[in-house]
Amino acid sequence: MMTTFLWISAVLHGLTISTILGHFGTAQEYVNIPTIAKYFNTKGRYEEVNPYLIDDKLSVNKSVLPALSAKCQPIHLTAIIRHGTRYPNSNVIKNMQQLYSIVVHNASGEESWLKELQNQWTMWYTEDMDGRLVQKGVDDLKNLAVRLSKLFPSMISEEKLRAGMIKFITSSKHRCVNSTLSFKAGLTELWAISDMEVGFTVNDTLMRFYTQCARLVQEVDKNTSALVEIDKFHHGSDMMRVREKIANLLGVPHSLISHDMAETAFYFCAYEFTIRTENSPWCQLFDEEGAKVMEYASDLREFWKRGYGYDIDRKASCVLFHDLFDRLNKAATENRSGQKVTEAVTVQVGHAETLLPLLTLLGFFKDNNRLTSNNYAAQTRRSFRTSLMMPYAANLVLVLYDCGDDDLRLQPLLNEKRVDFPGLTTQKASMPRFQDVKELYRELLQGCDFESECRLFRAPAEG
Repeated sequence: MMTTFLWISAVLHGLTISTILGHFGTAQEYVNIPTIAKYFNTKGRYEEVNPYLIDDKLSVNKSVLPALSAKCQPIHLTAIIRHGTRYPNSNVIKNMQQLYSIVVHNASGEESWLKELQNQWTMWYTEDMDGRLVQKGVDDLKNLAVRLSKLFPSMISEEKLRAGMIKFITSSKHRCVNSTLSFKAGLTELWAISDMEVGFTVNDTLMRFYTQCARLVQEVDKNTSALVEIDKFHHGSDMMRVREKIANLLGVPHSLISHDMAETAFYFCAYEFTIRTENSPWCQLFDEEGAKVMEYASDLREFWKRGYGYDIDRKASCVLFHDLFDRLNKAATENRSGQKVTEAVTVQVGHAETLLPLLTLLGFFKDNNRLTSNNYAAQTRRSFRTSLMMPYAANLVLVLYDCGDDDLRLQPLLNEKRVDFPGLTTQKASMPRFQDVKELYRELLQGCDFESECRLFRAPAEG
């Protein structure tokens, strides 16, 4: 029945017979998708954001590109990318070990999924995994590289790679370095390049700015009072109902299921799926409403630590913001003077904490009302959803076009989908002028100095 469904679905989507046949073997992947997978926030698969990739990992949605005149030619592309799928970090794994021990030694019940957790499932996560890239993460970046090269063939090309016109910058973290290497491998394997090495630059000032911003670290990350909304939600009635349900399903005292243990159970479900493509028995601990509560708890944390909660959350990304626009301006200047753009493509690999502050600094996904501990029910239609914004391999791509007569235009894509700069909504067949984008961000371009913003001199201000 599933194979028949896939055949019909593929035909309806215009896939070739060879493509259809090539995916009969993936029918199990559909069966194994947990019903709550779309709520996994920053632990979610890229495929949940772009479901067509389940059928074909290299499929490209060219409808996101505007119908440009022949005069419009891309001259520069910057891609800021989150690393691919990874293992949990060591602190999460410690919590996993604790929850697994509770299930094995304290849980009671006759449900088959619980028996499976107690007698068949084994605790295979070890602390030395500590956030390292998994094979799925390697594939995430390889496939993304191929798709972007298909979407922008004149930019991400063998010729430009060989000419040194594609630059790679990465965070120093192992998972980011390996993601960078995977992206490069996607290109070199695509073009069967074996006679050259492509280098990369490690730059934590750009890709891990949030660790180097003293004000952010001191006034938000290490300041428990700055995160009071998160703590209130953890102890509120919505989360309490989720914790009580988990405890009841496991048959353990409610006191054993703290918020950390509930979050860990959710992580178990998410990681088992994103890493192993398994609909784990851990997922039985959550219905859809419970998953929505867990998602909101995560969004609330990201909102107050790396989003719109405090002004410094996003101002910490000023260094990356200016680097981006300096690069765009350099390309525009070189192009205007008739020179070849020396850095045609820049690929920058970092973290969710790299990309999310930049997106909020640019004004994307800003809701009318702020996320708080007491407005969960009113935020069901919120734009600020990390499940959609920030899965593994999330990416912001900006493409600068020369459309002739000194008409430069800038197209933003997020996760291979069209987005509009806030306040510069355009028709599908057009994109904003680069000059209008710079005018939109004029105050940030004239100010937004990382050193002064990150200096410790004032209490955290909501913004």
